[in-house]
Amino acid sequence: MQRRILTVLVAGQILSGAGLAAGVTVGALLAQDMLGSTSLAGLPSALFTAGSALAAVAVGRVSQARGRRPGLAAGYLTGAVGSAGVLAAAVLGRPVLLFVALFVYGAGTATNLQARYAGADLAAPAHRGRAVSTVLVATTVGGVAGPNLAAPTGHLAEALGIPHLAGPFILAGLAYALAALVLAVWLRPDPLLLARTLAEEEEAAAAAGAAAADPADLPEGRGGVALGGLVMVLSQLVMVAIMTMTPVHMHGHGHGTAASGLVIAVHIGAMYLPSPLTGRLVDRHGRLKVAAASGLTLLASGTVAALAPGDSVPLLALALALLGLGWNFGLVAGTAIITDNVPLATRARTQGLVDVAVAVAGATGGMASGIVVAATGYPVLALAGGVLSLALLPVVAAARRRP
Repeated sequence: MQRRILTVLVAGQILSGAGLAAGVTVGALLAQDMLGSTSLAGLPSALFTAGSALAAVAVGRVSQARGRRPGLAAGYLTGAVGSAGVLAAAVLGRPVLLFVALFVYGAGTATNLQARYAGADLAAPAHRGRAVSTVLVATTVGGVAGPNLAAPTGHLAEALGIPHLAGPFILAGLAYALAALVLAVWLRPDPLLLARTLAEEEEAAAAAGAAAADPADLPEGRGGVALGGLVMVLSQLVMVAIMTMTPVHMHGHGHGTAASGLVIAVHIGAMYLPSPLTGRLVDRHGRLKVAAASGLTLLASGTVAALAPGDSVPLLALALALLGLGWNFGLVAGTAIITDNVPLATRARTQGLVDVAVAVAGATGGMASGIVVAATGYPVLALAGGVLSLALLPVVAAARRRP
């Protein structure tokens, strides 16, 4: 049953990956074009991550009450509606409508991340990292294809009388709608509802897994939830801040959407493609070691991005690849920690609330990134993000020392 559920989730993630890539690739450029200001170029990222915060609560509550299937399907459908709103705003030239639509579009991003929890609902504790990673890696296909279709979808948009930069949102709307359909029709039985009916057996498996694991690497109760949430919050904040302004930075150095799309495709590939390896590392070597690796990898990313010449696409691609990898380490490790420490009775609701904090961190990073770049430049933003990620190290060290 777990294999069937993972298969359906993988199909949905392939589609939704193409949907979330649109906002990442051209959201900042579209806002910059409509507003004529670089200082507000980070606003789209802030808006759709803020929208994802609200959606995370809604998807979590629906999933808690009715199961993963209706929660995830509704979230993706909302993302499709937001994509249509972005297209309308671009055609009408209405920045206010654009911002509202981007807020709604954020529901797709939240749902894409919430799907990873569905993959872990029926997984044994010793295999949760791998279950999460299986769902995440599927996003790579759509996530990498989406940015590379920025130019072709732009041409399609122009042929339809839509501004070039809004083209990727045509793909996003279609992809999110299809993802909603796939989950609504085929995600049966519902993994969370089935897990509840098998609660006694799952509790026995969880007890066996906890006994076999290193006690120092399995924080318990609220402390574990706080730790897992903090790992994901810091990873998200740093990743969104640097990612958001990289296309704007490249655009300012004469690169077109094809070059920035390539760099973002590399970044999204690094966010999701290493997931199977990360899942195995989390299950085999422990959640805390991988969380610490996240901080170090994000520091390396910020350093490379800060030192890379603006006209060097290979170095910027390397920086964004490291950025995606560091985020992946943090997300998989943090998700495993959260799932280890939340009982089935409140699992979906708690996971939704944690993802709210993650989304707020992303919104903060997106909003601040444009202001920092306008005031000091992209290298300062990148280096500051890398240094901030080092805060993960003392937090992880303190958790390992906790009895």
